Amino acid sequence: MTTEEQMKFSQRYARFNTQPQSLFGKLLTLLFGAAFLILAFMFSLVALAVVAVGGVMLWGWLWWKTRAIRKEMARQMHEQTSQTAQEGRIIEGEVIRETDEPGQSGKLLR
Repeated sequence: MTTEEQMKFSQRYARFNTQPQSLFGKLLTLLFGAAFLILAFMFSLVALAVVAVGGVMLWGWLWWKTRAIRKEMARQMHEQTSQTAQEGRIIEGEVIRETDEPGQSGKLLR
């Protein structure tokens, strides 16, 4: 490389050729970094709260808008169960049979 090229190179990348920072510079960098992390954390908490409130509001709006459909479904289920009971059909059930006769082995079941 020629001297002119070296000069252009050193001017272009001068920020990488700096001397190590002093103790004060390192402490200042640490403080700014910590402040940035704290601000980022606070922003993320605010963003999370906004999303949560928005989700709850959306759920409430959907719940309110679908109340008529839920009432209609409940009415239809009630009509269907009462109609089934009037017709005498059993959809699901359990039978318990009690007898006074002894079992096959001749002993009463306990």
